[in-house]
Amino acid sequence: MENKLNEILGRYNASFIEKVYSDENDDHDLLMDAFGITPQLKRENRQYWGRELGKCWESLVIEACRQKESFQPALRIGDDEPCDLRIGNYAIDTKYRVGSGDSGTLKKFKQYGPLLREKGYIPVFLFLREDNLGAAMNACKKGGWEIYTGQDSFDFIQRVSGFDMKDYLTRKAKAFLVKR
Repeated sequence: MENKLNEILGRYNASFIEKVYSDENDDHDLLMDAFGITPQLKRENRQYWGRELGKCWESLVIEACRQKESFQPALRIGDDEPCDLRIGNYAIDTKYRVGSGDSGTLKKFKQYGPLLREKGYIPVFLFLREDNLGAAMNACKKGGWEIYTGQDSFDFIQRVSGFDMKDYLTRKAKAFLVKR
């Protein structure tokens, strides 16, 4: 009996370790730099900053791609919106980072990939950050998504849009300071 209980504790231990983002506490990214958001400020309300920086990332990627002739807005299927934009044969969903491993989130990742492929698209996730939850990344891969993080996301954006988002954000460091 004790061995079985130890196995249960061991599984949860591994899960908890995966969810600890020790590197996140002091990490920053180009989008945070544009606003002068420090890791300390972000820690004060991680959920707020994650959500808002995610919407900002989405808007920036959409605008960069909008200039291409093959640009199309988000695809709506009933109440679902499985991607943020389409360009050429890519259906792109943008994420600042994924830190949620809740079953609803993972289920959508797994469902939307095949749905987009049925519509003739290559599903692509563009994550700005590289400190994403492993379980969520695996769910994306199982759902048939192509996944790009960090520099690979910037490279993909430049390839499909012709716009160098990394250079742009680098030049905008502290240009839009958030003052407290």
